[in-house]
Formats: sequence, structure tokens, C-alpha cells
Amino acid sequence: MIPQAITEKVSLSDGREITIETGKLAKQANGSVVVRMGDTMLLATVVANKDANPGVDFLPLTVDYREKFYAGGRIPGNFFRREAKPSDDEVLTMRLVDRVLRPMFPEDFHAEVQVMISLISYDKEVMPEALAGLAASAAIAITDIPFTLISEARVIRLDGKLMVNPSKEQLDRADIDIMVGASKDSVVMVEGEMSEISEREMLDAIMFAHEEIKKQIEAQERLAEKVGKSFPKREYCHETHDEEIREKVWAYAYDKYYDIAKTPSDKNERGEKFAAVEEEFLAQYAEDEEELARVKPFAHIYFHDVQKEAVRQLILNEGIRLDGRDPKTIRPIWSEVDYLPSTHGSAIFTRGETQALATVTLGSSKDANMVDGVVTNFDEKFFLHYNFPPFSTGEARPLRGTSRREIGHGNLAQRALAQVLPDDCPYTVRIVSEVLESNGSSSMATVCAGTLALMDSGLAIKKPVSGIAMGLITDPKSGKFTVLSDILGDEDHLGDMDFKVTGTADGITACQMDIKVQGLSMEIMETALLQAKDGREHILGKLLETLPATRPQLKPNAPKVVVIEIPKEFIGAVIGPGGKVIQEMQKETETVIAITEEDTIGRVEINGVIQENIDRVVERIKQIAFVPTVGETYHAVVKSIKPFGAFVEISKGVEGLVHISEIEHKRLEKVEDALNIGDQIDVKFLGYDDKKKMKLSRKALLPKPEKKEAPKKEDKPEA
Repeated sequence: MIPQAITEKVSLSDGREITIETGKLAKQANGSVVVRMGDTMLLATVVANKDANPGVDFLPLTVDYREKFYAGGRIPGNFFRREAKPSDDEVLTMRLVDRVLRPMFPEDFHAEVQVMISLISYDKEVMPEALAGLAASAAIAITDIPFTLISEARVIRLDGKLMVNPSKEQLDRADIDIMVGASKDSVVMVEGEMSEISEREMLDAIMFAHEEIKKQIEAQERLAEKVGKSFPKREYCHETHDEEIREKVWAYAYDKYYDIAKTPSDKNERGEKFAAVEEEFLAQYAEDEEELARVKPFAHIYFHDVQKEAVRQLILNEGIRLDGRDPKTIRPIWSEVDYLPSTHGSAIFTRGETQALATVTLGSSKDANMVDGVVTNFDEKFFLHYNFPPFSTGEARPLRGTSRREIGHGNLAQRALAQVLPDDCPYTVRIVSEVLESNGSSSMATVCAGTLALMDSGLAIKKPVSGIAMGLITDPKSGKFTVLSDILGDEDHLGDMDFKVTGTADGITACQMDIKVQGLSMEIMETALLQAKDGREHILGKLLETLPATRPQLKPNAPKVVVIEIPKEFIGAVIGPGGKVIQEMQKETETVIAITEEDTIGRVEINGVIQENIDRVVERIKQIAFVPTVGETYHAVVKSIKPFGAFVEISKGVEGLVHISEIEHKRLEKVEDALNIGDQIDVKFLGYDDKKKMKLSRKALLPKPEKKEAPKKEDKPEA
């Protein structure tokens, strides 16, 4: 007997519906739902352990999102023909969901939680990542896991109108693309890219998304009431405290930490001073090992709490930050271009204790990144790779491949710069950012270094882009808040928000916001955006001091690209049997040749460093794909002579007949009276005869002989 599903519906503002269903699938999970819009369906499950693992003082949350190829009626293209490690797009969706869920659990809840989301049916009109946050939250909503409900919405602006959860086709034409995550009361996460929009336009899009999200949360609440098992929420005790030790720590450390925070210092010096206070406190228990073992774990937690509060109150009350700046000041900046002589473009950008080295590599269309997924399948001609080695923070740890964080930060910088690449860029462009030092917003340093590297390469970007990370300190008791420009790593760790904004002088191109508190008003967000604009403009000015404009030409070692078009029927001849012709051309000229078929033409892209070699390839291809134009004149060589005319070669391998009547204006008894084999002559192409053979004329190019006047008759003498 098929179990009866429990369902709820969400009606979007444009009349479309989202259905949330539970009770049919995966019933041994704590919670499971199927979210459907059109024919796109996501299965989301959640399982949370009852108790926290010993020694765990954080939330061990895992969010996993996978797109099953069967969802789109496809078989994976890899060797094993099964889903392998997650793609970058899947990792980015995991991060989008994780960043909204994480702050919605209670601070003292430390049980391991695993959320798994699978795309099990795909409709090209509905993009699944827009539904992933809703699916995850709905799966938790019907359980007894303590959690504040959230949802996500993808908002675009198309032809001046905002809309939610677009199709891929609509997304490609939009000038705003923002993913917003929120609870009923406040926005929690924002990420997206835009075509140089204003701060007001961005706020309007966020508010539009929030209204749609509220409807989705109300549907989750109705579903939870129907299911019933979500009330009451489970009881748990994942933290134990000792109030006596807490009071001792606060009394001992608060003033000391406040003074350390108030005295400007660098990252390492400050860290040593903070650590010394804790060591001095614990030294009083050195002779009593049993008491030290009891006090030390609690003390470590409370010292962190004291440090956090001291730093926050210093900023809120006195406007003084850890390095001595006020809330709006940007750290000192220096940058340099053309640092690496063998690259196609390079730049160093350093802001305070954060440094990025960016390089640009220009390649052919064959170097494009092949994106092969259920939802997206295309050749990506611009991509940015972000590397965050452990030495950048003074750590020694094993390298275990590209992290989710590296994928996410690289994607943000890529979206920021993609807006300003030339529309007709013939190259595949790869930017690599090596983070060499990190103390606050290495992703925004990547944007700045990437801009300079592009300008250094000579690639004609539309406008330079800069980026800044904004922070936030709030005090719920007093209602005070302070927005911080260009945050330090400690301010990110101890603060309430990390809001990254990138843009040109004319508007925002990308953003990413995460908050760690439940509640962010539009007033705070507007303040942050306007303060970020001032910071972006200051940083942009520093970039232009280093390199005022894009270099007028590419580097000598950069490849040059020439694109020619040939009739479609000649593609095979250019490639040759088994690729012989094209391979020989590439080997002889040290070029890369790529051919694509577009309607009735073949698009041939020739990529190489030496211009003469490229010219040789162009000439050879033109010879292979030669099509004469009626009325044009061609320089020809006489190849053979027949009684009725001469066969001449007007291009390599292309011969046509000059009939004996078209050689000269006068009548010829034989061709040899005017031409011999090997003679070079000019001929005019007259078209094709009924048998599709070329008609050529030498006579048409020769001056016509003057007509001789008939002799006048003499007058007869008079008789």
C-alpha cells in the first residue's frame, strides 16, 4: 500500500507553485521532504545525533548537494559512468545552503547534523539550486531538531522587472542575479553578480526576495503542524559550565584584553599578547595538576568569550579597532604590475597583512574549461582559480586538494571580473590568484590583483574593478551597531558579519554576505553598502595609481588570435584525412587551430605567438577553401594547353579554363600563338557555365583595340 503523503504548497508572486511533500520517501531519516517546482524535484534529508561527541564545542554541520545525472536523462561522461566527486557548481550550492543554515541552530547545540540534498528530476525551466535551501529547511522543520526556519530565493531583473526562481534562459539575459537566504525576520545570506547596479537597486532586489522567502517559511510552518512530530523540540545538554571559573576569568582578563585591543599591533604580536594573559592565569594552578585539569577546558572557552566582548565593546564605545584604525579607514595599500616576466599579465596587491599575486594566461578556445553537469553543459572561456596555501596564515598543515572555501572565494572573484571582460574577447582567459598572506578578505585582494593583472596583460577590459570586505559589530542590549570597512581576520572571527562587495566606479558587479547573528535590518545593510561604496572608490583610486589604464598592446609572449570564416563544405579539406592537414599546419607553424561549425560557415581560430606563422596558416587555409568571386581579377599560372584553350591555376589546386576565344580580342588559330605553359597572366572570373565549371577571361582585362576607319572614297573629277 502506497503511504499517503503530507503536502503543502507555496504560491509565488507570478502564479507558479512549489510543492513540499513528506511521508513517502526516506522515512528512517529524522526528516525528509521532496520539493517540486515544475518537473524539477529535490529530495532533502536530515539526521542529527542525539548527543554531541566528547570535546566538541561547535556545530559539526555537513551539507551535501548532488545532482544525479538520471535527473536530466543523462549518463555521466566519465570513465566509470557514475557520479563522482562533486562538481564546482554542486560545491557552490552546498556552500549557499550551509551559510544560511548554520547561524539558525542554537549556539550551544553541538550534535552532529547531516543534511543531504539530491536533484532527482530536472526541468530546464526550473533551476534546482534556488530550491535547495527551502528543501533543507523543510526537512529540518518536520523534526524535533532545534532550528529557526529559513529559505532561499534566486532573484533576477529582466527588462527592468524583478522576478524569482528564473529559468536558465531568463537568467542568461538578466542584469541582476542574486541568491538571498533569510529567516522570517531578517536576511542571513546574499550572493550574486550584477551589471554595475546601484546600492538602492541591490536593496530593492534583496527586499523582493525576502517577501517571497516569507511565503516559503509559512508553508514550512504549516507542514510542520500537519506532521506533528516537530513539537516539542528535543531537550539537549551539549555544554557544561562552571560559573565560579567564568567569574574569575572575566574579572582577571577583561581589562587586560581591552588594553591589548586598544594598543595597535600586528596579527602575530596581538595573538601572543592575548595568549599570554591566559597562560598567566593558568600559571596559578601549576602546582595542582588536578585543579589545572579541571579549570583549563573551561578557562579556554571563557577567555575567548572575554576577548570577543572586549574587542567588540572597544569598537562600539570608542570606535577603535585592533590595528588602531577607525571604522571607515582602509589599511595601507601597495601594488605592482608586470612582476612575473614570463606570464601574459601579472600583479601583486597588498592591503595591510593580506597579499595576493594574480596572473593572467591567454589561451585558445581549445583551452576552455569543459563544464559537464546535469544543469549546465558548456565551454567556459573565462575562469579564475584561487589558491590559499597554509603558509599564508603562518600554518603548517597537509594539502588535501582544492577546498570548498577556495572554490567559493574563486567563484566570487570570477563573477566580479566577468562583468568587465570585452564582449568579443577571442581568448580563453585564466586568472590564478595565489594568496601569499592573509589577514582579512583575501578574496577581495584577489579581485584587485586580478583587475591589475588583466590591465597589465593588455586585454581591453571595460572598466577596472575593486572589492572590499565589510564587517559588523552589534550589541543587542543597547541597540548599538558599528559597520567596519576592510575587516581584519580577527574582526571577521569576532564580529557578526562578513559582507564582500565588488564594483567599478559606476556600480556593483558582485557581492557575498554572511552573518552570524539572527537578525540584520535593512538599515544596517544600507549603511554597510554605502560605506562599502566609499571604500571601493578609495581602493580603485590606489589601483589606478599603479596602472592608470590597460596596456595598449599584449605582451610579446602572449598569443595572438586571428579568426577567419570559410564555407562549411571546406571544413573537411582543412582538417584533412585523419586530421593530417591541420596537424601538419600546427606543427610547421607552432600554432593552435580550432574549427567550429556555425550554420553555413566554418569558424577557424588560429592562435600563435609569431604573427608571420599565423599569416602563413591564414594563407594556406584561404587556398584550401578558395571560392572565387564573380568579377574579381586573379593572378594565374598557365598549367596546360589544349586546342580549345588554356587551363590556369588561380589558387593552389584550383584550376579553370580560359577558352581560346577569351585569350585575346583577335582571333587565334592556336593557343600557343599567345600563351605558353608557365606563363603568369591576370584573368577575370566570369562565373560558372551550365556544367558548373569556371569561366575565366584574359581578354576582359585587355584594352580593346581601336576600330580602323574605312578608307574614304575619292571624289570623281568633273567632266
